[in-house]
Amino acid sequence: MAYLLKNRKEREEASLERMIRLYCKAKHNPETFLCKECSELLVYAKSKSDDCPFEENKPACSICRVHCYQKRERDKIKQVMRYAGPRMIYVNPLMAIDHLISKKKPADISLLRKK
Repeated sequence: MAYLLKNRKEREEASLERMIRLYCKAKHNPETFLCKECSELLVYAKSKSDDCPFEENKPACSICRVHCYQKRERDKIKQVMRYAGPRMIYVNPLMAIDHLISKKKPADISLLRKK
């Protein structure tokens, strides 16, 4: 239930971390929390989330019109999402449903944070 109490950004980061963990466990069989490659991807993704110009109005990255990720990292996260996305409904249904709902909300450019 604590998942519902988090704000949009925190929920997205929690979902992202869970998906990367699921992917890493299946594909890389790490002995620790995450392999080096997946750990670096998670740090990168969280840094991009922190810098998101939409702040709390942030849409799902897959439907955002502002692409923050470099091509290499975007390709990696797509692999993670393709693998972990369909499995999330079994692993954490609440996160999966929340993510599906967020994919229906496009980014409103008028809400861009002024830097």
